[in-house]
Amino acid sequence: MLRILKIGGNVLADPDALDQALSFFASFESPAILVHGGGREASELLKKMGHEAKMIDGRRITDAETLEVVTMVYAGLINKKLVAQLQAKNCNALGVSGADGNLIQAHKRIVKEIDYGFAGDIDAINTEGFMRLLEGGFSPVCCAITHDKQGQLLNTNADTIASSVAVALAADYEVELQYCFEKLGVLMDADDDESVIEHIDPSKYEMLKKEGVVHSGMLPKLDNAFAAIGNGVKAVYLGNLKSLGNGKATRLSL
Repeated sequence: MLRILKIGGNVLADPDALDQALSFFASFESPAILVHGGGREASELLKKMGHEAKMIDGRRITDAETLEVVTMVYAGLINKKLVAQLQAKNCNALGVSGADGNLIQAHKRIVKEIDYGFAGDIDAINTEGFMRLLEGGFSPVCCAITHDKQGQLLNTNADTIASSVAVALAADYEVELQYCFEKLGVLMDADDDESVIEHIDPSKYEMLKKEGVVHSGMLPKLDNAFAAIGNGVKAVYLGNLKSLGNGKATRLSL
């Protein structure tokens, strides 16, 4: 089985939680892929530079200055820190962006109602490239930067990357996709950390959206998760390290 773990911004920002997440990942039997963003750190650096981050429905507006910062933060500092920490845990990690080995090709999002700037929508996953890394004994650590193969880097949602990579590799592997964030799972009541929704199917998801239970940044995460389930990925789970480890995380199915 191929396990793909996506870690969220709150995990990245908490040294103890991050250490536990990396230990969890390092314990996987090969093969495995780690996907990360780093939005909180990027937003903090942008603020220090006097450039306020702009978000709409959980998605970042990426102007030219923001693109430079997210590339430095995602593909540079965070990615290499994760690789170094995984190496310390005897996990042979290799940090990559979508441009490395042409692993993830995308195009600049077409402007409709909202101009997202240099946001990238994925066109193709280089399955052979990922498979060569996995078969070579490496655990790819993939940041949220893609490219258009015309020299332009693009900022792509890390949840989308995790889902797209999972779908692309599902033809060759039995894939399990896990989204690791700070909560035990998707919550019925945002103020009650124990109100985990154990199972969500498409009809229940529509109901949760209509009732406003699921909103903001959780929407693209769940959209991507259901896209994966509908395209050959065996299982998708959402939760924190505790619930993912004990089987109590939210499970998605058709």
